[in-house]
Amino acid sequence: MPAHQKSIPPPTSGLVVRSAIYDRIVQAVMEHRLPPGTKLVEDRLAELFDTSRAQVRDVLARLADEGVVTTIPNRGAFIASPSPDETREVFEARRLIEPALVRRLIARRDADAVARLRAAVREEQLARARQDRPAMVRLSAEFHVRLAEYAGNRMLERSMRALASLSCLAIFLYDAPHATACREDEHELLLAAIERRRAERAAALMVEHLDHIEGSLDLRPQRDAPVDLAAALKM
Repeated sequence: MPAHQKSIPPPTSGLVVRSAIYDRIVQAVMEHRLPPGTKLVEDRLAELFDTSRAQVRDVLARLADEGVVTTIPNRGAFIASPSPDETREVFEARRLIEPALVRRLIARRDADAVARLRAAVREEQLARARQDRPAMVRLSAEFHVRLAEYAGNRMLERSMRALASLSCLAIFLYDAPHATACREDEHELLLAAIERRRAERAAALMVEHLDHIEGSLDLRPQRDAPVDLAAALKM
């Protein structure tokens, strides 16, 4: 190739970069390293990923479309802070979607998928044993995303990715600091029902599991303590 000609990057290169940025941000959200309200500065992200602002902007637009990022005119993009009502809607959506995903996965009779879910549960248990809370929260969310992926419906998988991220943000905002995203044995019980191909039992366990997660959150309206004007004004 003549020296004055530049090689043309493969057409998928931009997609690869955007996917890498997207995955890194979502993982940081799931591990509570990017808490709700964090500003995502385009210039800084472009610098960190050695890419253009246009690439970053595309990723932020995707995250905004999924509800994980909130864009405020003239202020920029921020990690979303789901309200109590939005959090309830997230879990309502999950209760509609995930039992169907479980039934679909069982109907596929995919032994390899079940084995991969088993490996994911083991990884989660190891994180729990070493009391690695960020990894526990992320792996708990990823279990649900993987289940959606292995169920074989790409539209529902994409929805589940967004719902899992929003659930992690809600846990950050409304969960007790010592609590975990999922109870210790519930993924194990769910997986056992999937392995035995007990579809209705697995679907019921999924609903119960999601109820437990939502029930662990304090979604009551927060009432600000009355302000003592005299004390505030130092009168």
